[in-house]
Amino acid sequence: MQARQQAQPVKDASHLYEVERRARHAERPGFRISELQLSPTQTVPWHFHTNIADTFYVLEGQMRLFLQDPKQEVRLGVGDSFVAVAGRPHLVTNVGEGSLTFLILQGVGEYDYVPLV
Repeated sequence: MQARQQAQPVKDASHLYEVERRARHAERPGFRISELQLSPTQTVPWHFHTNIADTFYVLEGQMRLFLQDPKQEVRLGVGDSFVAVAGRPHLVTNVGEGSLTFLILQGVGEYDYVPLV
């Protein structure tokens, strides 16, 4: 396994990468549901979460997830879901010609975003 460098965890990663749209649908201690919309050129960069899983659910478009530990590539279409467990690095890309819109359920536990550099 390659050694990876990580930056300091942050509680709000919205300033670290651009998306077409972000919306928070629900939030309570230890759990939240957000909606993200990515253009075909946007990505959610390599990162992981120390204590929580990310559950992705595609509403529109085509998603491609890259994961490490172990390496894996997952393609999701409308209605598909996938869970990236706590501590597992992942990168989210839009592989469609239009926007990708997806829900991300995060929890249960304290949220952080640990960017990989």
